[in-house]
Amino acid sequence: MIGLNILMTGSECTPFIKTGGLADVLGSLPEALRDEGEDVRVVLPKYQEISEEWKLQMQPLFQMNVTLGWRNQYAGIEMIEHNGVTIYFIDNEYYFKRSNLYGYGDEAERFVFFNRAVMEMIKQLEWTPDVIHCHDWQSGLIPVFLHTHYKDDPVFEHMKTVFTIHNLKYQGIFSDEVLYDLMEMDERMMSPEGLEFYGDINFMKGALNFADRITTVSETYAKEIQTPYYGENLDGVLRSKADRLIGIVNGINVNDYDPLKDEALAFSYRSSLTKKCHNKLWLQKHLGLPVRSDVPMIGIVSRLVEQKGFDLIARIIDELLDTEDIQLVVLGTGDNDYEQMFEWAQGKYPEKMSANILFSESFSRQVYAASDMFLMPSRFEPCGIGQLIALRYLSVPIVRETGGLADTVHSYNEQTGDGNGFTFTNYNAHDMLFTIRRSLELYQDKESWESLIKNITKSQFPWKYSANRYREVYTETME
Repeated sequence: MIGLNILMTGSECTPFIKTGGLADVLGSLPEALRDEGEDVRVVLPKYQEISEEWKLQMQPLFQMNVTLGWRNQYAGIEMIEHNGVTIYFIDNEYYFKRSNLYGYGDEAERFVFFNRAVMEMIKQLEWTPDVIHCHDWQSGLIPVFLHTHYKDDPVFEHMKTVFTIHNLKYQGIFSDEVLYDLMEMDERMMSPEGLEFYGDINFMKGALNFADRITTVSETYAKEIQTPYYGENLDGVLRSKADRLIGIVNGINVNDYDPLKDEALAFSYRSSLTKKCHNKLWLQKHLGLPVRSDVPMIGIVSRLVEQKGFDLIARIIDELLDTEDIQLVVLGTGDNDYEQMFEWAQGKYPEKMSANILFSESFSRQVYAASDMFLMPSRFEPCGIGQLIALRYLSVPIVRETGGLADTVHSYNEQTGDGNGFTFTNYNAHDMLFTIRRSLELYQDKESWESLIKNITKSQFPWKYSANRYREVYTETME
């Protein structure tokens, strides 16, 4: 089978620029697809925040102009070869030389420009993609442009699009003025079959209406977003596209996340709980907690926001720390209320609680390696990467059964010995507390705990499996 040409486009990608899980996907999936024989390339904005180390490696390819209504904007195309994958960068200092990636008043204009620039870049490359794989709303206009501005251009005649929803909550909703002023489209696109969304326009809705295939990042989330509770007012559109919607769970880069080779860890290990425990003793000493091998450590590495279930934790944290012989180690930043909650708990229970209101990649790996359990009680979770890393580092996940958490963590059954974690169904604080206590009880049963860890060593999620599912989607799209 001859490999396909795949162009991936999104707003961030490791190791160049990252604010969330989207960057991990664009950083890892292309390499996994390359290993399966596809020619995969990636295109990103050239942000100011990209380090000089990477910018010095960028090779200029060509320059061009991009039309946005009455505007005629410069775009420079540069590239890097990274781990065998070509990465293109679209340079425009007016739009991308800023101190943050997102959050500006001209967000619509910035990403209309990016989408148009990608299309114009394709016309000038000496390489033509068979499929453009667009990620999240920031590249959601590409399927729309392919059916409007570029439908008669022979370069795009046989090109197909796949659109991936990483988080339905963020859709790219803007005033309808954008449609006329920046996108040069008429009122026909202000319709349910176009981009219209309660009187505004919605970049993601445009992608859902025009993409050849739609994917999201777990099978359960693909079902959930077709319901009003999870659908963010797009559930009707998604139900109407159910025949072209598929869930494919994310993977992780198992070479990057490898406790046997991870330089951030004090002690390397693979399946040895004894060696893993050395990391717990090291972190306890580092954080000023009592140094005890017998106390179960629960880790949390997360953005401290309501989506991640911290309102549940707020309801039971005092009861949990007051009644249980545990250590709770938290790493992350977010809403001020949750930051203060953990700092308050640390003040009240200094021998049981360590609140680290910051983020550090190396510190996060140390928490995964040291913790016996990993708590992730999300209200909703399209896929989640935390539980996948926890499994890789033999930290037993305690999760709510939603989205990718339900697809990757299965509750341990003492009778059959099946399962790789602990789960609860209802979004309820005391259901969560009961599940935490169940994990603590099993932790005291050394034989059962070792059986659970053995299951975890067999339930890893390398990108290879997900990449093959995407290859099937691309092939179906081309048929």
